[in-house]
Amino acid sequence: MKRFALGLMALSIAACGGGEPAADDASMEQPAEAPAAEAPAAEAEMPAGELTMPDWYQMDGNNVTLDITAGSTDAGNYWNYNGYQNGDMTITVPQGANVTINFANNDPNMPHSIGVHPAFDTPPASPSTTPVFEGAISENPTSMTEATMPNGDSETITFTASEAGEYVLICYIPAHAISGMWVRFVVSADGEAGAMM
Repeated sequence: MKRFALGLMALSIAACGGGEPAADDASMEQPAEAPAAEAPAAEAEMPAGELTMPDWYQMDGNNVTLDITAGSTDAGNYWNYNGYQNGDMTITVPQGANVTINFANNDPNMPHSIGVHPAFDTPPASPSTTPVFEGAISENPTSMTEATMPNGDSETITFTASEAGEYVLICYIPAHAISGMWVRFVVSADGEAGAMM
């Protein structure tokens, strides 16, 4: 028994280093890095190029209709809008436009939501559910049982893009935005319209 206890003590001392750290031991001065799985998604660069009018973007006078599908591809484990995520698409509407978003969820497994949220430097893990514009959020946006459900559930939201600025479209279900489920949404004071990808 004594031998076992002495062996454990020797192992403990060896594991702890058993002495003073060297003055130039850089590992003692640097904090440990967080595992990659816990690191927040890096903010994507704003897409560069010209605005285009994809088939899911319709404009008729002052009315803009956007057909936005969650999980339209398997990108990000289906956590995307029209195949884009992490801010790698910008949707621009003119200031004062009456906007209709026809939102569908084609993710085979997970409910999603959509809404216009203030722009951010780092996506929030649990975003506030107060949209920038009245009506610019889907129903029960944080609920895993009552948001827009998987396999083709849909919802339509309408709002007026009354104030020019840079915003985002995000999924409000906790951890979805921080996992990449967001794209940029710009309300243009000079009347620009379209999408940049």
